[in-house]
Amino acid sequence: MLRGFGRFVGYVILSIFILERGTVRAADPDFGPNVYIFDPTQPAAQEKIHAVFKLQERAQFGLGRYALLFKPGKYELDVPVGFFTHVAGLGALPDDVIIHGGVWTDAGWMGHNATCNFWRIAENLAIKPTKSSGNTWAVSQAAPIRRLHVIGDLNLAAGGWSSGGFMADCRIDGHVRAQSQQQWFSRNSQWQHWDGGAWNIAFAGCQNPPDGTWPERPFTTIAKTHHLREKPFLAIIDGQWKVMVPPLRLEETSGVSWDARSPTPVAVPIESFHIARADRDTAVTINAALSQGKHLLITPGVYHLDDSIAITRPGTIVLGLGLPSLVPMTGQPALRIDRSEGTIVSGLMIDASPAIVDNLVVIGIAGQARGDAANPATLHDLYCRVGGNGPGKAKCMVTIHDHHVIGDNLWLWRADHGKNVGWTENVCANGLIVNGDDVTMYGLFVEHTQAYQTIWNGNGGRVYFYQSELPYDPPSAEAWHSAAGAGYASYKVNNHVTTHQAWALGVYHVIKSAPVMVENGIETPAAPGIKLSHMLTYRLSGGKPGSGITHVINGIAGESVTKDRTIVLEFPQATSP
Repeated sequence: MLRGFGRFVGYVILSIFILERGTVRAADPDFGPNVYIFDPTQPAAQEKIHAVFKLQERAQFGLGRYALLFKPGKYELDVPVGFFTHVAGLGALPDDVIIHGGVWTDAGWMGHNATCNFWRIAENLAIKPTKSSGNTWAVSQAAPIRRLHVIGDLNLAAGGWSSGGFMADCRIDGHVRAQSQQQWFSRNSQWQHWDGGAWNIAFAGCQNPPDGTWPERPFTTIAKTHHLREKPFLAIIDGQWKVMVPPLRLEETSGVSWDARSPTPVAVPIESFHIARADRDTAVTINAALSQGKHLLITPGVYHLDDSIAITRPGTIVLGLGLPSLVPMTGQPALRIDRSEGTIVSGLMIDASPAIVDNLVVIGIAGQARGDAANPATLHDLYCRVGGNGPGKAKCMVTIHDHHVIGDNLWLWRADHGKNVGWTENVCANGLIVNGDDVTMYGLFVEHTQAYQTIWNGNGGRVYFYQSELPYDPPSAEAWHSAAGAGYASYKVNNHVTTHQAWALGVYHVIKSAPVMVENGIETPAAPGIKLSHMLTYRLSGGKPGSGITHVINGIAGESVTKDRTIVLEFPQATSP
């Protein structure tokens, strides 16, 4: 009798997990308290969304980290997105989750000036705006939109300035209005029409780019992208939680990855991942899981690490959810990728601590460069920060020793505002050092470091869009002087390099502490295999009189000291309008 009753109860329990089409629905994973998983039947969804936004709207240097995940279905919702908030659909395709309302950010906390609207993301869903003006995504660095379908128009500003955004794998049915966006990079996306933009707007692999070319209009258009893998994403497939890994595309491509012609991503079961939580995981527990062959999903939180997270197995997937922060506390890198072949790292924030570290992130081992041309490592939405949120010191943020690495939206930032900001306080010499060959960057943002911000030592490098600001705070010309002359160039290709390409490079300055001059914004050898296209230096308001950049590249073109902007079309055979 009891055994029969038990079988009956078990049948009832099992039956509640059966979907209409006959598949078994897996229980939702335990992602911790800061991950909200919504379905279209939840009446309290709007209340929870607004509660998170209230906490995060102004939390530029706060400790809160949140993910808002939407199961497949249709929603009537208003979804404002604050700092350190990750909004994502859980469908196989963007149109599996349709939000009728908006998924938006407008920098209302800063008078609609979006130049500090950082650290947020929206991806893998469709937005049907209810406002006649369309959906607004007024942001600057580290605030990408990915794999979105906007059924209407998209605005990249909200009445004030915005500066430094990133879009990838998106379809906009209507107009994209760049408005006051000073610089923006779009990759493998499409729209009906693109309107406007200020200084440096670049498109790679985009369909229907705007008319006009540099420098009469601020547009750089590269018809197709090179080697590429789109960012992995969470999805519920036939009732089961998966991490979907888009295939590597080694051919040149344009347009989105999710149309009818595109190959299906590989579905990796969530059970293959160690789900890390800040309230219970350390570097020891994470590395133990990795050594057992697990992939790694890092949930929202701040992880104070007493050792490096070490990736020693090729093909490992590391996926951040809710922009988790990794903080190296003992002078070791926060993330060390010893075997990069096929490794994927996405959606991480790395914060420096008072314990100075040689590198916040290291890809490969010095002197032992590896890499696989047929299966390169990929880095998506990787952000480093030195200072601003508290004490922080590093010699370099990211160093790449290995060959065949693809970067897709990196922002490496020595803070120019916030807490513990000063020339001798949040020290950091370099943002990115590339020692490996055949390294490609799509959307590289490096700012305010105290020596060369980007150093390229490997051959075969490609950079599609570069945005950089020189440090605001050199105390004197004597304190900031490179071997090559006054100040440090932002972008340095070393003299032994023979092949390198870059498009749409902007170097900006507002040197506030002293009248300091910089000889060149960009320095590179003049080898036959080196070609850079569409470069500018720009003098922002508020700098000391007599400070600025003397030349754009290698002594070519005039100053941006008394003039706001100086442009070079191409190097070599550079001409200046």
